[in-house]
Amino acid sequence: MISMNVNGKKYDLAVSPDTPLLWVLRETLGLTGTKYGCGISGCGSCTVHVEGEAVRSCGVSISSVEGKKITTIEGIGATRIGKALQKAWIAEEVPQCGYCQPGFIMAAAALLAQKPKPTDEQIDGAITNLCRCGTYNRVRRAIYRAAGEMAKGGKR
Repeated sequence: MISMNVNGKKYDLAVSPDTPLLWVLRETLGLTGTKYGCGISGCGSCTVHVEGEAVRSCGVSISSVEGKKITTIEGIGATRIGKALQKAWIAEEVPQCGYCQPGFIMAAAALLAQKPKPTDEQIDGAITNLCRCGTYNRVRRAIYRAAGEMAKGGKR
């Protein structure tokens, strides 16, 4: 049995220890907001938080996150940063197809938790996710909008 905490809920799972976290989230727990993109931790569609850090879940075995706090796109809206990002994503009309956007939001949330007023260089360093639709400029605007809302104490 592997014990884990996902979005504030404890699970004891009978899964192989080498199963990627992504597949446990999607197939075992039914949390399908985290997407499969490339399978080699390159695209970022599978980004989740492990103990608050952005992690690409396709390249992480379930045994390596046992007992750790995991947050997925389904749970990020319960956080102050997540709410601000979701609101900004809508205001900036970020998604086109939307497939990669959960990973972008998760990466942006981890960035804003560490750097509440990020620079362009900090965004470039932290947001390495890929988007085939090319929404990068809108992603950047949404990150700045969320940071601004949080700095002025916007509604949570």
